[in-house]
Amino acid sequence: MSTAETKIDKEAVDKVETTLLPVPDNARTSTAGHQFWIWSGANIAPINWVLGSLGIEIGLSLTQTIGVLVIGNVLGMAAFGFFVLMGQRTGVSQMVMARSAFGRRGAYLPAALQGLISAGWCAVNTWIVLDLTLALIGKLGYHGGTDLKIVIVLVVMGLQIWLAARGFDSIAKFERYTVPVTFCVLVAMTIVAWSRNSVQWGYAGAHLHGAALLSAETTIMTAIGIGWGCTWFAYASDYSRFLPRAMSRSKVFFASVFGQFLPVVWLGVFGATLATVTQKVDPGALVVTNFGIMAIPVLLLVLHGPIATNILNIYSCSLCAQTLDWRLNRRKIALLVGSIALAFSIFLVFQTSFANTLDSWLSGLVMWIAPWGAVTLIHFYYFMRQKVDVDLLYDPPRRSRIANVRWSAIISFAVGAFAAWCFEYGEVGWLQGPAAKAIGNVDLTWLVGAVVAGVLYFVLGRPTRSPLFSSNYEPEPVKEVV
Repeated sequence: MSTAETKIDKEAVDKVETTLLPVPDNARTSTAGHQFWIWSGANIAPINWVLGSLGIEIGLSLTQTIGVLVIGNVLGMAAFGFFVLMGQRTGVSQMVMARSAFGRRGAYLPAALQGLISAGWCAVNTWIVLDLTLALIGKLGYHGGTDLKIVIVLVVMGLQIWLAARGFDSIAKFERYTVPVTFCVLVAMTIVAWSRNSVQWGYAGAHLHGAALLSAETTIMTAIGIGWGCTWFAYASDYSRFLPRAMSRSKVFFASVFGQFLPVVWLGVFGATLATVTQKVDPGALVVTNFGIMAIPVLLLVLHGPIATNILNIYSCSLCAQTLDWRLNRRKIALLVGSIALAFSIFLVFQTSFANTLDSWLSGLVMWIAPWGAVTLIHFYYFMRQKVDVDLLYDPPRRSRIANVRWSAIISFAVGAFAAWCFEYGEVGWLQGPAAKAIGNVDLTWLVGAVVAGVLYFVLGRPTRSPLFSSNYEPEPVKEVV
């Protein structure tokens, strides 16, 4: 590549990173490997081995827990792959793409939800590893308290903000060079933990059957099965939009899907096996107890988790803010979001009970993703046949040529979200829906939400019934061929 071409690429990338513009072909320099490392890094987190232990704690056998983990993630991550392909095809971020289905201003609704939840997760993900981090540091002989927690928050959040503000290229490089190292630590951690603990590979659980078994299995399916894959739908295109259009779609699909699948299932199985040792001890505590000299590499893995995840949260949150028509440079928004998350993380250090409640709320609020995802998939792949006029998505609100609000999408989404809540059985009282309680505490959030919203949008959302364009839209005249 010539020096002139390289300069053009850098200028194009810089323009995309500060604005919300679609990624032009000369700035699409990402690879399938980037997708694998990005999505792997975002999921190598201690929360996944804790969630993996949940199946054992609520009475499932080890075989049942692993089965739900594998089947759920195959389905959830496969659906995620179709959102990744949207970004590669259009070069557009996920919430800007929502304008096609929800309307120019109608897309404010999913963008605001995604922005708030990703910002909340940024603070919670940083807070959630602090106790485990202090325990590992304690194995090295230093026992700190609240002051050490605050120092850790400042260092971790500072690095997260810096990487997210710099943009996609820095995020991709960070994941590319750090995730392989964390995988090596994960291999060593797994070997040591399994060799030093008497894992009950034939653990039979509480011999659940009938409604009790279905309730336990659906809980795991929502927490770290299909539900876990759903949580990443709204992030997918933000990172795949940097992939060349010419790259094989199957290559993109499988690199992204496997990048998610591998760490989630691995850590889930890891947590489940450790939970068979004793059903009363947090698997995180078992890891700390059994590591000794390996405390340092495990500490690096634990700290890497929130950083690798939160750089995506901050980056995507800044894109959501721009989708809401905030007239600010994306890097400045990332700094603002990160600073607010930093202050909130320090607040959570002093408010443990509130932090636990917030964690449960955020986990429950992912119910909005399934109905939004169903509407988005049907609109892009069925109604639009993957042919979206990207230029129309960037018209100013008052001069938009697409519909201002497409009520068919809004109504389908809202009804689907309500149906999902009715069939949700979360940890917080108000996230335990009446329908879920009526059928024996069975959590069908993702299934009911997606089906209800999808069917409604299939009926109501046809362009002939719910126009895609506003009265300002005038198709370009067909040029006469001479």
